[in-house]
Amino acid sequence: MKKLVALLLAGVMCVSMAACGSSAAEKAEAVSSGAAKEETAEPAAATETTEAAAPTGGKTDVAFVTDVGNIDDQSFNQYTWQGVQDFCAANGLNANYYRPSEDSTAGRVEQMDNAVNDGAKVVVMAGYLFGEALGEAQTKYPNVQFLALDVSTGDLANPASNTALITYKEEQAGYLAGFAAVKDGYKELGFLGGMAVPAVIRYGYGFVQGAEAAAQEIGATDVHVKYWYSGSFVATDDIKAKMDSWYSEGTEIVFACGGSICNSCVAAAQANDGKMIGVDVDQSNLDPCVVTSAMKALANSVNVALTDALNNDWKFSEAYAGKETTLGAEEDCVGLPMETSKFNTFSQADYDAMFASLVDGSLVVDNSFDTAVTPAVTAITVDYQE
Repeated sequence: MKKLVALLLAGVMCVSMAACGSSAAEKAEAVSSGAAKEETAEPAAATETTEAAAPTGGKTDVAFVTDVGNIDDQSFNQYTWQGVQDFCAANGLNANYYRPSEDSTAGRVEQMDNAVNDGAKVVVMAGYLFGEALGEAQTKYPNVQFLALDVSTGDLANPASNTALITYKEEQAGYLAGFAAVKDGYKELGFLGGMAVPAVIRYGYGFVQGAEAAAQEIGATDVHVKYWYSGSFVATDDIKAKMDSWYSEGTEIVFACGGSICNSCVAAAQANDGKMIGVDVDQSNLDPCVVTSAMKALANSVNVALTDALNNDWKFSEAYAGKETTLGAEEDCVGLPMETSKFNTFSQADYDAMFASLVDGSLVVDNSFDTAVTPAVTAITVDYQE
């Protein structure tokens, strides 16, 4: 997991759609890091690389179209863009980003047009909001490859052969977080989900399964989990009030999973001396109350998929072309940031052993997301709340 941590510890994190992040579209001028636009905002600096190859000289080889935020959002945009920059620096290619002027399909397609006109061989994007725009672009530009992170076939039903969809095994990351929390001594846990969409449900059910496994391992019979979907990805006073009640009733740590609702959880944790687990990216610098985060390795995902395209003459191989590919521990694309985690007794050795069992397949986490069928537990109790 050293590779995962190195790729993701570029800054503080709040995520865009399944963790803390931008909550509204920014009505700004469309921007690109291409040299043709003098007024363009400068892209975030790439992670230092050694002996990086010289750029090819073209305007754009690999383009990144941002979500509603910018490339310094310490979230999906920043870490996906970082992956694009690192890949291009290592392979002597030009990377540019393009920022939609509005939160709309038309705004996203416009920037894809700009990227293709600048010579992009691959256009990268992140987030389910790109589903409709991607459907237009993949048909419009059949000779350009499109890489979409966190976009599933539920968002784009028919990906073309020039499109690769990347999703994640959230249940594995959730499992690691739940297991670590109980092994570290927490007995009163909470899961705060946003909307009950598949990714959020898999995080939550994985969390429950991990807590159950740890309780069985240590012989604990007094582990309790409160579980609730808020029905929103936006921070509200009602969510904070709910978290205030959980913490005041004895909940020690809450896994907050769903847009800016993490802000409500942080506020409640601060007021009640509670702890929190972040999601999607390393949120350790969000607040001292964050103990760890269940992460997706966005930058590594970009590198894996773009390397596949580059090695196949700028076309995705059968492993990615026209399909949704789900990445997890085996690809080093989910995990916990152990270097920044604030565990008391859960050790690096504990983590490495658990992670290795996910990689070799000896540990399989149920990836179902049916809210009517919750994980079976015997060692812990789970209070599913309306």
